Amino acid sequence: MSEASPQPVNRLLAALPDAEYQRLVPHLERVHLPLKQVLHKAGELIEYVYFPLWAIVSLLSTPEAGSMVEVGLVGNEGIVGIPEVLGDSIATATAMVQREDSGMRMEASLLKIEFQQSGSLQSLLLRYTQALYALALQNAACNRLHQLDERLARWLLLVCDRVESNELLLTQEFISQMLGVRRAGVTEAANRLQQAGLIQYNRGKITVLNRQKLETVSCPCYGILKGEYARLIGTENA
Repeated sequence: MSEASPQPVNRLLAALPDAEYQRLVPHLERVHLPLKQVLHKAGELIEYVYFPLWAIVSLLSTPEAGSMVEVGLVGNEGIVGIPEVLGDSIATATAMVQREDSGMRMEASLLKIEFQQSGSLQSLLLRYTQALYALALQNAACNRLHQLDERLARWLLLVCDRVESNELLLTQEFISQMLGVRRAGVTEAANRLQQAGLIQYNRGKITVLNRQKLETVSCPCYGILKGEYARLIGTENA
């Protein structure tokens, strides 16, 4: 990010009334989130919840050994570890860092206590859960109905929104895992977007050159998801 870039903020925390936020502050710890760090695995006990800043965390389904597909995406608009807060301490998906940066961490049990106070935090996290549900539903439909070029454009836009940057450090191998397709397919789709002047790809770095045109190439799912996040949790850019 450039020197003029804003300070990283988690938008869920920023949306809380000051009194509720201040109750969380003593329990929040800023932590570094390295690339590919697994925050929890499916079936494991959730000990901590994470509020990413400019880190990006993928929620992964692993239907069989050696395979994974992204079913959710969490950036500075959200929280990782929501099942614990809602009453189930066992993770339903594997959470893995896909963009290295930092986040705020706190013990899941402490956030659950605050959630049960029925204040603004409870309402906000319930609406965020609905937004994640909408993302999972849209992903399922998108993977079935839309071409890979459209899906790749949508995914790149969602990541750009969450890091507030048009420059992404992502390998094609990693993208292929997230989209659940062969690496060769991602290479071909990325080449077509690059030839159209929409992105530039070089050694694990993707730069969005023309965001407006990339949005027109993306499937309608991007606009639907952006609208749902804005409606539910007030994050216009998410």
